[in-house]
Amino acid sequence: MTAPTTVSAPDSATEARSINNSWALSLFGTAVGAGILFLPINAGAAGIWPLLIVTLLIGPMTYFSHRALARFVCKSPRQGEDITVVATDYFGTAWGWAITILYFFAIYPIVLIYGVSITNSVDSLIQNQLGGPAIDRWILAGALVAAMMVPMVVGQKLMLAVTQFLVYPLIIALLGISLYLIPTWKLDGLTAMPGAGDFLVSVWLIIPVLVFAFNHSPAISQFSLAMQRTHGPRSAENASIVLRRTAMLLTVFTMLFVWSCVLSLGTDGLAAAREENLPVLSYLGNVHDAPVITYLAPAIAIVAIVSSFFGHTLGAAEGAAGIVRHARPEMVDRLGERTLMITVNVFIAITAWIAGVLNPSILEVIETLSGPVIASILYLMPMVAIYKVDALAPFRKYASNWFVIVTGIIAISAVIYKIIGLF
Repeated sequence: MTAPTTVSAPDSATEARSINNSWALSLFGTAVGAGILFLPINAGAAGIWPLLIVTLLIGPMTYFSHRALARFVCKSPRQGEDITVVATDYFGTAWGWAITILYFFAIYPIVLIYGVSITNSVDSLIQNQLGGPAIDRWILAGALVAAMMVPMVVGQKLMLAVTQFLVYPLIIALLGISLYLIPTWKLDGLTAMPGAGDFLVSVWLIIPVLVFAFNHSPAISQFSLAMQRTHGPRSAENASIVLRRTAMLLTVFTMLFVWSCVLSLGTDGLAAAREENLPVLSYLGNVHDAPVITYLAPAIAIVAIVSSFFGHTLGAAEGAAGIVRHARPEMVDRLGERTLMITVNVFIAITAWIAGVLNPSILEVIETLSGPVIASILYLMPMVAIYKVDALAPFRKYASNWFVIVTGIIAISAVIYKIIGLF
């Protein structure tokens, strides 16, 4: 397999730092998707105390797990190969094939949902805020998906530039909404300490909500390859620096937003928003009758969807290409890597377009079903490799490994419990 060449080696330390900073923002954008609009409702339902515990845990969980996955790729003896090839090298053909398939089907459905979300969000903005006419979904969904795919097709450099352009207003908007809501904070009904059993169950069930809201694993493989091209032998060390910055950004800005929304809505407001199945900002706009929230809500949703679409599409395209390489290697040799990636991106664009037109209501189910696979790949697969693969042996001494294993099992078990509850 030929490694992507869209990001060349930097000419100076300044350019290398710029690449690191761009990736920190891009990974932040991958994590902060449309789900953030429902995150406060899900995370705050059990009250302040469980939310406080998971707030303290989620930063280290996010950093250590994504760092391990980046090391999984960065330290591969075969430099320049993505996660699907590296998994085969580490675990053998059969397990590598299985991991590639699971990797694809964990990420790809979320890409389809972003095709639905961007179409609905822009359609709502045009009709409700701008007073424009309804646009046929075939035209609207096609135009929006095509626009989002352009940076992906052109290359990582443009994708990083667009993401960086989008993430700054996203951070400012999240901070602005968080501060705007401070005068409306209330503690009634949220400060009661639940019994020990209820408290532990609440923490257990909240953890996967935040894990998947903070997840940026779909972009980690291509990010790690970029670190290899930029920093060579020091790719893993620089990846750790970038991931630490991303985890800090996510913890500070996302959790401040979550806390501010939870404290503003209170117990009754959270229950009402859940009952009406509204995004948190839409519900806040209704109950506060605040034009600033009414207009910011769709803007934040659109920016969050687009920035997260890029990272998830990177992962989905990588997984799809890996499946084709495993199933038909002779065809890939005949057509070449460039043709393969163009075909994969066209497939993703067309199916996301169709999903946007059909408008399925399956976001929660698909995210829940994707959850255990994503958590397994993010938390457990790198840990198995660390204790099995000689190239990763230097990382066996870290106590953080056991923290990742334990919290990963907790997250996966909670998601499985929720899936059982769905049926």
